[in-house]
Amino acid sequence: MTSRIMAGVVRKFINSAKAPAPVGPYNQAVVVDRTMWLSGQIGLDPKTGNLVPGGTVPEANQALTNIGAVLEEAGITFNNVVKVTVLLADINDFTAVNEVYTKYFTSKYPARAAYQVAALPKNAKIEIEAVAIMDTIVDA
Repeated sequence: MTSRIMAGVVRKFINSAKAPAPVGPYNQAVVVDRTMWLSGQIGLDPKTGNLVPGGTVPEANQALTNIGAVLEEAGITFNNVVKVTVLLADINDFTAVNEVYTKYFTSKYPARAAYQVAALPKNAKIEIEAVAIMDTIVDA
């Protein structure tokens, strides 16, 4: 019988003090190999743990700010994001969210899906999750 050692893949957990602490049993992001899976962010103020006031637009801005903090903790930027999922309490907010979104993703937009959902944590109006690549991005 021969012994075989498998190298496997490295899994690393990313958490930023500049983003809200998880409100459940999860991490802000998990990196496996060179892919980062970012947990959904709602518009929580990391200092207070409360939703920012004002509804969908301020919540979208804060959710993306929170995602930016996790990306920064990992040493990457919004340019490394390749997929985004936007969950909305009201799909009619889609256009307003796009206006906020283009302040963070300014060109070479990632793939994206957007859905209206029945409810979000803490009665948030929006939640955003993302997938990013932990490497230099070269556009073809």
